[in-house]
Amino acid sequence: MRNPFGRNLAIDIGTANTVIYQSNNGIVLNEPSIVCVNTDTGEILSVGHEARKMVGRTPAHIVSIKPLKDGVVADFETAQKMLRMFLTQVGVRKFISKPIVVVAVPPVVTSVEHRAIKDAAYAAGAKKVYIMEEPMAAAIGAELPIDEPVGNMIIDIGGGTSETAVISLGGVVALEAIRVGSFDIDAAIQTYVRREHGIAIGERTAEDIKIQIGTATPMPNERGAQVRGRDLVTGLPKNIMLTPEEVRFAIDEVVSQIVNSVTRCLSKVPPEMAQDFLQRGMYLVGGGGLLRGLAQRIEKETDVPVRMSPMPLEAVVLGAGHCVENYQVLRSMFMGARR
Repeated sequence: MRNPFGRNLAIDIGTANTVIYQSNNGIVLNEPSIVCVNTDTGEILSVGHEARKMVGRTPAHIVSIKPLKDGVVADFETAQKMLRMFLTQVGVRKFISKPIVVVAVPPVVTSVEHRAIKDAAYAAGAKKVYIMEEPMAAAIGAELPIDEPVGNMIIDIGGGTSETAVISLGGVVALEAIRVGSFDIDAAIQTYVRREHGIAIGERTAEDIKIQIGTATPMPNERGAQVRGRDLVTGLPKNIMLTPEEVRFAIDEVVSQIVNSVTRCLSKVPPEMAQDFLQRGMYLVGGGGLLRGLAQRIEKETDVPVRMSPMPLEAVVLGAGHCVENYQVLRSMFMGARR
């Protein structure tokens, strides 16, 4: 049978970023999943990196929209327009025929949400859309031997969801998924700074704080950071010094939810697989996994080694792209393919 993916795309439409892989061409787009819209006219002014630059700096009639929430489509019309613009950027209009698309989605999404994602891809110009669960795609992207009779454990922490899965012989043995991710860490920092220091900070500032001094466990040579926000009493700009200890306290509840989900997944695994994890470890992927000290904290609380994937941000789309390029061998990985 001829491979139907002669011209194809794999897409990881994440809450934080959208990444597109083109067969035999690799990753061709990696942009924030953000859209800036003129509410007076409905016109899309910018998407991706350009839209992110405008967050918090726009007049009242221009709003920044994240069309995905918790890994699923929350604003269908905007998601459709965003995806269409991204596909235009990678040159879909120059294709002789419409592309066949594989979309990676979190396992927590419902059948209705699956339909919304498929519809958005079709409306954006896809000829045929296949759905693939993110943990399986991430495991393939991390180059784990998923078809062998050994336990492969993958922890995927995205912007809006976190999934821990155990994969063996091409199937999922155990799965734990929660609608908690790196955006919840950012929100926790915003809430703490507002409550304890009386200043309001934006999403970008919270993310910068997380990147600069955020840790899941104490780290050597920690330093504080200057943070500027708006004083809630005077309305004027105000500087404060924020310490790593404060940030760690602020995000601890969210981090604990993620770590606990990993522990729950381990508790579902057959005893025979325990030695596989002790020897091979667990693999951490996703942007949320880049939080400093998170791998060490998971390792400490589970007594299982944690290894970072070589390309944690791209693992999901690389796995989906590999399935696209090796359709005959890996087509059973698409949802609904196995009955």
